[in-house]
Amino acid sequence: MRKRVEGVQEKILECAIEEFLEKGYTDASLRSIAEKAGTSTNSIYVRFGDKEGLFYVIVEPVIAELKGMFQNIQETFHSFDKETQQREVGQYSADEMLHMVDYIYDHFDVFRLLLDASYGTKFHNFVDWMVSIEEEYTWKWMEVTGYAPKKEGAITKDLLHMVFTSYFEGIFEVVRHGIEREEAKKYVDMLGNYHRAGFYHIANGG
Repeated sequence: MRKRVEGVQEKILECAIEEFLEKGYTDASLRSIAEKAGTSTNSIYVRFGDKEGLFYVIVEPVIAELKGMFQNIQETFHSFDKETQQREVGQYSADEMLHMVDYIYDHFDVFRLLLDASYGTKFHNFVDWMVSIEEEYTWKWMEVTGYAPKKEGAITKDLLHMVFTSYFEGIFEVVRHGIEREEAKKYVDMLGNYHRAGFYHIANGG
């Protein structure tokens, strides 16, 4: 069996990220990636199986860690007692979201791929997963704390879905626009304040 040349896999991954960012997953070419990496398409097939396998190796570890972080944030908060949840919901959410922004910027190119180059893969709608988790734990928070909107029907499942989709898509706009990390944190913090204020305004009959 032929010995794999050291450094080829790393070069393939580097060139693959460039190709996917430039052309998107659907139009990206393994032949082009191989040429840029100075290797053959066969070496890509041997290492990664196919284009889907190559994309998976790049993004899956990052998205898996993000999901773990996000789930843990929600579960940790939900483990607090009623009074703590009532008191800390805004600050806890703001602080943890800024930690997530740091994680996103530590893996900036991967999130650029997920947001703008993942159409045609199972990762394309990864934001939907975050929205569904946020919805689930918001209802839990309302149940635990006894929080009830003053106006009947003010907060519905459909409304929460739209609000949280808007919120998370807004967060990832800082990646799409290439905003610097510290400036992005300011925007994300303001965005959180904006959405929390809107939530309470509607819930309180505004």
